[in-house]
Amino acid sequence: MPRLSMSEIQSGAIRTPGIDVMDYDRSTVTPGIVHLGIGAFHRAHMAAYVDSLLARTPDWGIIGASLRRPDTREALEPQDFLYTLAVRDASGTKPRIIGSILDVLDANTQRAELIETMASPAIRIVSLTVTEKGYCHDPSTGELDQKHPDIVHDLAHPEAPISAPGIIVAALELRRQRGLAPFTVMSCDNLPSNGRTAGRIVRRLAELMDGGAGLAGYVQTVSFPSTMIDRIVPATTDADRAIVADITGLEDAWPIMTEPFTQWVIEDDFPAGRPPFETVGAELVEDVEPFELMKLRMLNGSHSSMAYLGYLSGYQYVNEAIADPGIHQLIHGLMTEEAMPTLPMSRATLEAYRDQLLARFANPALKHRTWQIAMDGTQKLPQRLLGTIRDRLEAAQPFPRLALGVAAWMRYVTGIDEAGQPIDVKDPMAARLREIADGAGQDPVKLANGLLAVTEVFGTDLPQVAVFRDTVTNHLKSLLENGAREAVRRVS
Repeated sequence: MPRLSMSEIQSGAIRTPGIDVMDYDRSTVTPGIVHLGIGAFHRAHMAAYVDSLLARTPDWGIIGASLRRPDTREALEPQDFLYTLAVRDASGTKPRIIGSILDVLDANTQRAELIETMASPAIRIVSLTVTEKGYCHDPSTGELDQKHPDIVHDLAHPEAPISAPGIIVAALELRRQRGLAPFTVMSCDNLPSNGRTAGRIVRRLAELMDGGAGLAGYVQTVSFPSTMIDRIVPATTDADRAIVADITGLEDAWPIMTEPFTQWVIEDDFPAGRPPFETVGAELVEDVEPFELMKLRMLNGSHSSMAYLGYLSGYQYVNEAIADPGIHQLIHGLMTEEAMPTLPMSRATLEAYRDQLLARFANPALKHRTWQIAMDGTQKLPQRLLGTIRDRLEAAQPFPRLALGVAAWMRYVTGIDEAGQPIDVKDPMAARLREIADGAGQDPVKLANGLLAVTEVFGTDLPQVAVFRDTVTNHLKSLLENGAREAVRRVS
């Protein structure tokens, strides 16, 4: 079977009706965006929006960058950086060929080229989806973690940074030296006030790197608009590749699978210019925080709770977990009774969003693994669950379902499931969490106390609140003694 490529597209290799192919001359497209963290989420979302507007504004192509592994470049380079975006629901799979990514650089071997590209006058936006852990921050405070190994390295070697904040600062310093205006930095990650968080981290790093040359003052002029991105993107499997190849007649080393729903809300703050995102379905607003908070607390909070409880209950996929009547009732209650009262939107808006989420979770074609969502819990819990709990505590309101989600995370990171089998816990603090769990054994009080002492997750405030500590500990005791399904039944 031929490989997806421009030559195959131009030769008319795709003849299946209904497959969308680029409606622009790709040879005329020039880069205007560098995207750090060119993973599946970006390719399912932002890159698709940009692809839709290149026929009108061809000077906004994307140069992607992989910061950790070369696998994306290795997969896409032989196919001219084209890939298939496959939208899936119960009616079937609808492929679309995306051409907005012009190149992918591997930061490990092409770091200087990446920084030089970011310093080009043509680049007006640097966007990023590097996941929560890529910001090298303390998740409980949102501040730069100056003891993070990557930050320690970048402070010692500012000319050869390895962190996303370090690479951004190095490129801005090069632009400053050349008398160029700064690019706009647009975070697309699931962080509270992601633009302000990114700005705080990058500006602090610039201060530490300055040395009196004016870098800190220059970085103060950079714009960091916040965004809210919503689309569910499961990991691609070999079965997915086979389905895409069967439909298109072309081999694609890394197609992206996603759902029909997509949403993008962006703060309109781009001094260096931007594409007309609003013409392809994005919503440009003055303040993205209400939308972002709604997504973090309802979608992401539900996702994390479902991931831990679903995995422990033996469910491999989200649609299987939400089909469990107990989990469905729990998640419905988590959103309705606990998350929604903390949000500023109208009741009708929140109820419609809740019902839409429940339907999306149940999509049988998406195959979103609970294990995938469960990754990096130490980075996710503060914004997905703990922020809502803090608001509930301040209002003297109960939070049983949210606390069960936290307790399920504690049970999950012990690394042993209910059948006694190992759990592959993927987390930057996995070794530390396992040490705590091993020291506690099956004692829920010791386990809860040990994990609550991880201030990077829980801060110094929550562990001192007796009702929080007691509620989480009691749920953890139920999980350890009765199993996840019974613990869910008792709360839902």
